[in-house]
Amino acid sequence: MPIIFRYLFREYAKIFLMCFSGLMTVYLVIDFFEKVRRFLSYDAQWVDVLSYFALKVPAISFQIIPLAVLMATLLTLGLLSRNNEITALRACGISLPWIASPFLTFAVMMTLVLLLFSSIIIPLATSKAEEIRVISIEKKPPSSVLKLAQPWTRVDADTLLHVTSMARSGDTLADVQLFHFDPNFRLIDMTEAHEAHYADRAWTLHRGSQRRFNRDGSVSLTEFDRKPIALALIPNDFVGGLAGEPELMTFRDIRESRERLYQHGSQFARLLTDYYGRIAFPLVTVIMVLVGIALSLRRSGIRGGSMAIGIGQALLVGFLYWAAHSIAIAFGRGGVLPPVVAGWLTNALFTSYGLYLMLKLRY
Repeated sequence: MPIIFRYLFREYAKIFLMCFSGLMTVYLVIDFFEKVRRFLSYDAQWVDVLSYFALKVPAISFQIIPLAVLMATLLTLGLLSRNNEITALRACGISLPWIASPFLTFAVMMTLVLLLFSSIIIPLATSKAEEIRVISIEKKPPSSVLKLAQPWTRVDADTLLHVTSMARSGDTLADVQLFHFDPNFRLIDMTEAHEAHYADRAWTLHRGSQRRFNRDGSVSLTEFDRKPIALALIPNDFVGGLAGEPELMTFRDIRESRERLYQHGSQFARLLTDYYGRIAFPLVTVIMVLVGIALSLRRSGIRGGSMAIGIGQALLVGFLYWAAHSIAIAFGRGGVLPPVVAGWLTNALFTSYGLYLMLKLRY
């Protein structure tokens, strides 16, 4: 590895660590003082409190690493420009893409870290942190019943399911309603049951009735004590997606649910949108480096402008990215955009913007 590359990489890494440490400290201090008084009112042990905050670190890091990368890019280039090091590098015939390569290399490394956090570490750590908060700190008994944040779901192309609550394990559902429609979206069948149990890879309804709506306007009613049903969903789907907590599912859980639901013709827009969004978001570090380099060099050092203007522009771009990404994800969850488009749209737009700025540089 060339000496200059190592030098730029080392300087960038040092500034990134300072930015990351500062942002992490501020975030944890604010979060700590916001929650510690309430935690201590439960006579919580300090070990449990510290364990809770330690398990929140991956999720906090996921949020602040892109901002730390952006700040490090601006500060590093600002210092290099102030010391005329970029001018010296350019005078030696070193191109701007080569100067940017250490920053992009570091950004790719951070992308891999964020992808690992998003796929495995954050779901497991967040789930354990909530368990410590509820059971060890607040000393509540483990809840045996969960209210579903999203009681409605589409089971297949012509069936809707409504469930009000479930067992924490997801293998028992309460107040189940199944609605079957014909191709013209006319209700032809409605099944209701007090409970549904999952055993031996199959669902069984208990204590319910089935109504068939005939074309002549008549309704036939059949009551049952037990009735097997074909349902693509399994307990993990209810614990994760339908309970409103897809962020607690690992990528493996989401892929398994997605493949199973696709095989049965079901559309699970929220789960798929979050999946693609969690894959796309880690690339924000590379995007922030591209935009930060372009805006910084357009206004600072080698061009004689104000570095403060470049910092302000870059922070504005960072805010716009967060806003655009949140809006795109909301549209994907609502079915306005296809999930894959919602997850990747913001990255595509801001990558194009960053490359455009880089090409517009004159050096």
